Amino acid sequence: MGRRPVTVRVARWSAEHPWRAIALWAVFVAVCFVGGSAAGLNEATDEDQAIGEFGQAQLIVDSGGFDRPATENVLITARSGSLDQAAARVAAQDAADRLRQVDGVASIGTPMPSRDGSALLVPITMTGDPGTAGDRVQPLRDTTAKVQDAHPRLRVEQVGGPSIDKALDDTLGKDFKRAELLSLPVTLAILIIAFGALIAAGVPVLLALSSVAAAMGLSTLASHLVPATDTTASVILLIGMAVGVDYSLFYVRREREERARGRSGLDAVEIAAETSGHAVVVSGTAVIISMGGLLLAQDAIFSSLAVGSILVVAVAVIGSLTVLPALLAKLGRWVDRPRVPLLWRLTAPGNGQPARPRFWPAVLRPALRAPVATLLISVALLLALAAPALGMKLKFPGPEDVPRTTAAMQAYDRLTAAFPSNGTSHTVAVRAPAEQAGRVRAALTDLAGRTAADPLFAPAEGDGPEIQVSADRRVSVLEVATPHASRSDEASRSLHELREDLVPATLGGIPGAEYAVGGGVAASEDYAAHIRAKLPIVAAFVLALTFLVMAWTFRSVVVALTSIVLNLLSAGAAYGLLVLVFQSTWAEGLLAFTSMDAIVTWLPLFLFVVLFGLSMDYHVFVVSRIREAVDRGMPTREAVAHGITSSAGVVTSAAVVMVAVFSIFATLSMIDFKQLGIGLAAAILLDATIIRAVVLPSVMTLLGDANWWAPRFMRRRTPAPAVDPPPAPAPELVGAR
Repeated sequence: MGRRPVTVRVARWSAEHPWRAIALWAVFVAVCFVGGSAAGLNEATDEDQAIGEFGQAQLIVDSGGFDRPATENVLITARSGSLDQAAARVAAQDAADRLRQVDGVASIGTPMPSRDGSALLVPITMTGDPGTAGDRVQPLRDTTAKVQDAHPRLRVEQVGGPSIDKALDDTLGKDFKRAELLSLPVTLAILIIAFGALIAAGVPVLLALSSVAAAMGLSTLASHLVPATDTTASVILLIGMAVGVDYSLFYVRREREERARGRSGLDAVEIAAETSGHAVVVSGTAVIISMGGLLLAQDAIFSSLAVGSILVVAVAVIGSLTVLPALLAKLGRWVDRPRVPLLWRLTAPGNGQPARPRFWPAVLRPALRAPVATLLISVALLLALAAPALGMKLKFPGPEDVPRTTAAMQAYDRLTAAFPSNGTSHTVAVRAPAEQAGRVRAALTDLAGRTAADPLFAPAEGDGPEIQVSADRRVSVLEVATPHASRSDEASRSLHELREDLVPATLGGIPGAEYAVGGGVAASEDYAAHIRAKLPIVAAFVLALTFLVMAWTFRSVVVALTSIVLNLLSAGAAYGLLVLVFQSTWAEGLLAFTSMDAIVTWLPLFLFVVLFGLSMDYHVFVVSRIREAVDRGMPTREAVAHGITSSAGVVTSAAVVMVAVFSIFATLSMIDFKQLGIGLAAAILLDATIIRAVVLPSVMTLLGDANWWAPRFMRRRTPAPAVDPPPAPAPELVGAR
C-alpha cells in the first residue's frame, strides 16, 4: 500500500496519543492568546488608511500639527412655537456657569444665535485626547441635564461629536452583546438538532471558540506587520465561528457514519481524516486564497481583515486535523451522549448505514431526470435575482443613517436644522511655502465668498469663514459646509463643484501650492471609486487561484470551471438581493431601517471574497463525496445522487448555523451590519439550496463522464481512497435516463 495522506498520518498520531494532542492544542491556544495580549495591538493610522484625494487632504491636515480639541455644544430651542430669547440667554448663562466647574471642560464660548432665531448654541471645548472624548463626556451630559431640569419651559440638550460617539458606542455595545448572547445558544441548538446528542453538538463549538481565541492572539502579533483596524476582531469571530463549526461538523458526521458501518474508533477517525479531512484542507485553502485577495485592494482596512481571516481559517484547519481526531478517539461512543431522545431517533445512523433521507431525493429528482430544463429554469431565476445588481450604488452611511432612537441624534437633527454649517462639510486643505501664506488666506477667503452665494453650500456662521493656519504657516484649512445630507446628490454635486471648479480657480495660481478636498462626502466618493477599481483585480486573483486549486484537487478542469461559475451565480444573486432590499423601501418596516438608496461602499468587495470562500466549503464537501463514489465505480448520475443525498444533512446543518448567526447581524441597529447580515445569510441560503441541490446536480448529470476531463499531466495517478463502496441511491432517483 502506498504512503498514506498526511491528513491520515496526523489524525492517526492524534488518535493514538489523544492526551498529548489535546495538551499541545491547549498550549498552542494559550501561547497565542497570551503572546498577543503581551505584544499589544498596533492600530492603523490615518496615513495607513489614506485613500484618494480624501486621504491626501487628511495627510495635509495632519502635517499641520493642529491642536484640534474635542468640542461639544449646548443647544437651546423652544419646545413649541418661537424661542423666548431672554429665557434662552438665562439658560445659556446657567449652562456656562455650571459647565465651567466640570472636570474636562477647557473653555466655554460665547452663545451664538441661529440666523432664524430658533436656537441658541453654547460652544464647549474639552480637554484631553479628542480620541477618548466620548469616554469622558458623560459628566458634561449630566450637567446639561441639570440645566434642563432648571429650565423646563425650554429644550436644553447637549450635542457634538463626543456625545454622538458615546450614544453610538452604547447602542452598538448593546447590539453586539445581544448578538453574542444569541449566536452561541442558537448555534448549539442547531447542532443539537443535527446530531441528537449534546457532546457531539458541543465539540464543533469548542473547536471554533478555541480557534477564534488563538487567532485573536496571532492577529494582535501580526498587527505589528499589518496594522489592525477596529473591525478585525469582529470579522475573526464571524469567520472563525463559521468555518470552525463547518469543519468540525463535516469531520464528526463522517466519523459517526463510519462507526455506524461497524468500523472501530481508530479506523473511523482515519477514514474521516482521509475524506472529510482532505475536504477541510482544500476548503480551507480556498477560503485563505479568497481572503488573501483582499491584500490586493491595497487598503489598510481590507489588509487587516485579510490577515485576521487567514489566521483564523488556518488555525481552524489545523485544529480539525489535530485536536479533533484526538477528541473523537478519546470520547469514542461517548460522543453520542447524552442523547436527546426524539432527535436521536431522527438523526442517528441505523442498521450500519446512515438513515436514508426523503426530502432531498424529492428535491433532486427533477435535476436527475430532466437536467437541461432544470438547469435552464434555475439559472434563469438566479440571473433574474442578480439583475438588480447592475443598478448598485455605493455610498458610505452618513449621520442621517444612524438610528434616531438616541437623544444625541435627535438633538443633532435640531442642531443642523438651526445651524446648517454644523452638519455636512467639505475640508479644503492647502500646503504651500510659508511665504505664500498671505495669498493662500486670500484665496480661501475668496473661495468662502463664492460658496456663500451658491445654494449648494451653507454660509459660515458668525463673523465670516474660519481659516486655520499651522504654526509654521505652511498648512491652511477651510471647512466649507453644505446644507444637504452627506449622501445626497446635492452634497455630491457640491463636492465636484469644489474639486473641478471653485478650488482650482482660487488656489490653482499659487506657486508651490498643494491642495485637496476631503470630508465625509469625499471619503464616500473616493472609497467607492477605489472599490470599483480594485474589485476586478481581487476577483480575477480569487477566480484564477481557486480554479487552479480545484482543478488540481479533483484532477478535473471541468469541475474547476463549474465551481467558479456556480459561485459567481451565488454571489451575483446575493448582490441582486441586497439591492432589492436596501435600495428600495419595501423592507424598511420589516428590517427596521431607513433606505439609503445605496449599498455600503466596502460591502461588495468584502462580501465577494467571504462568500466565495465560505461557499467552497459546501462545494468541496459535496463534490468530494461524488468523486469518491465515482472512484468506486459508480456511474456519474448515481454518484451525483449519492453524493448530494449523503452530504445533504451535514451541508444543511452547516448552512442553517451560518444563516442563523448571520441573520442575527440583520437585527443590529446600524445599516452596515444589517446589509452584511442579510447579504451573507441570503447568499449562504441560496448556495446551500438552489446551487448545491438544483444547479450542481443538473450540470454534473448533464455532463456525465465529461465532469472528470483533465489534461494528461493532471490525471489521477494514485489509488482511490481505501473506503467501502457507498450504498446505491434510491432507485426512484436514477431510474429515468
